[in-house]
Amino acid sequence: PLSAFLSLCVLALSVVLAEQEAENLSGLSNNPDKAIFAVRENGTTCLMVEFAVKFLVPYDVLALNGIDLITEQASFTLPRGAEIEGKCGSTESEIHISWKNNAYILRIYFSKEFRDKGTEVWKVSKVQFVYDTSETSNFINAYNPGKHTASTHRLSALVTPSGRSYVCTAQQSFTLISSDHQKGVTISIYDTQIQPFDISSDFIFSEPYQCITDQREHLEETLPLILGLILGLIIVITLTVYHFHLKLTANQPQLPRDRSMYKNM
Repeated sequence: PLSAFLSLCVLALSVVLAEQEAENLSGLSNNPDKAIFAVRENGTTCLMVEFAVKFLVPYDVLALNGIDLITEQASFTLPRGAEIEGKCGSTESEIHISWKNNAYILRIYFSKEFRDKGTEVWKVSKVQFVYDTSETSNFINAYNPGKHTASTHRLSALVTPSGRSYVCTAQQSFTLISSDHQKGVTISIYDTQIQPFDISSDFIFSEPYQCITDQREHLEETLPLILGLILGLIIVITLTVYHFHLKLTANQPQLPRDRSMYKNM
């Protein structure tokens, strides 16, 4: 009995020690479309997500003839006042974002893995979205309304070196297959910064890892400037050489072109 009591005490203590809580920090952002969420464990941040999210969800409505079905598109964004739940682990983490009394639930799953040459990275391994077409603010006159679940398949996205946060201004989209007749649901994120593991300071992202799209756009912006500077430098060098060439030729004695003038020299 005593050993069983001690086991219960240890179990209760471990639950308390591993207590996790989630916080909505969206009010800290000046961008009305951006949401900021944090999951904390033992009083310190273990997962942070900062992004703007857009959803494009197809659903069926009845045609005017009352027989045929027409596919409409519901387009909406992630509200800043959403409720948050999350779990942090050493190799797997997840965040659940819900709103409208669980009519919508966005779940994002993260995992760690080793790549070539033993490099450890983290990635988004799965995205799942639960939506209810009976929620009329986004789904108008939906046919046979109800809850559906859309999920990615074998996802490996936002791959980032361990210990760093993923940063991307550009829009990135995920296609999820829905239980509603295999319809394709599109979830797009932008103005993103995410870190699901190894956050060293409370509420502060670690060193950023910039996405390839942003790197390419930055190169496209700076390349004309670099080429302009190189061209300007070439012009300056050419003019300088030409100026010295004129000076050198001006200081040299001019030989007479008329051979008869050599007699007088």
